[in-house]
Amino acid sequence: MNKYEKIEAYLVQFLKDEVAKAGFSKVVLGISGGVDSAVVALLARQAFHNDLLGLMLPASTSSNASIEHASELCEKFGIRYEKIPVGSLVDLYFSHHPDASKLRIGNFSARMRMSVLYDISARENALVLGTGNKSEILLGYGTIFGDLACAINPIGNLYKTEIFELARHLGVPDSILNKAPSADLWEDQSDEGEFGFTYAQIDKVLFAHIEEKKDKNALIALGFERELVETTLNRIENNRFKGKLPTIADLHSVK
Repeated sequence: MNKYEKIEAYLVQFLKDEVAKAGFSKVVLGISGGVDSAVVALLARQAFHNDLLGLMLPASTSSNASIEHASELCEKFGIRYEKIPVGSLVDLYFSHHPDASKLRIGNFSARMRMSVLYDISARENALVLGTGNKSEILLGYGTIFGDLACAINPIGNLYKTEIFELARHLGVPDSILNKAPSADLWEDQSDEGEFGFTYAQIDKVLFAHIEEKKDKNALIALGFERELVETTLNRIENNRFKGKLPTIADLHSVK
């Protein structure tokens, strides 16, 4: 078995085990038309067959291509799915807040999607699967209580470049593999456009910093561009709070 065959087998069994441990047999996840949710959907399809339900949750700002690609994936692999637009929920709220920035609207849309996902999970008596990869988690590229919310995340220890390799191995359609990664928070938004660097560049820095424990000076000494290093490390530090559980005051000393 090659690396990605081993990862596939491990993650399929991981999903079976963790869902069973929680006392469930069904799962739901949002299928966005992107590579991350495609990978999780295909792993979950193997693990749960028809006990997987995919949800497409377009907002008013979502691209038509996202739904087309999500539908293509589900049709190709026989994944049960429902399409539930959340645009009217988002639009109603922001009709009272016309000065809201694109970021506010995008984050609110992500949280509305997750609200719908959790409601459908209650209807189905199912667990919500997460679709955030390690690169996004480290960089803080996700919305708290939005796309970062889930019961189980099978791909949170895979860097984005590894996700693409696993996706190719699993047979994810080229229409998904070949488009620019995007959270689809607003029209023409792209991850790499916001970062100013490609995932291929960022992942090399992340790997050296996280896995090999290289600090800023060591990374620059290795030949990485200073701006790339500083941008990456600053994002990790500034978004560290997103990966923590809520801080609860320790009252033992005053009781």
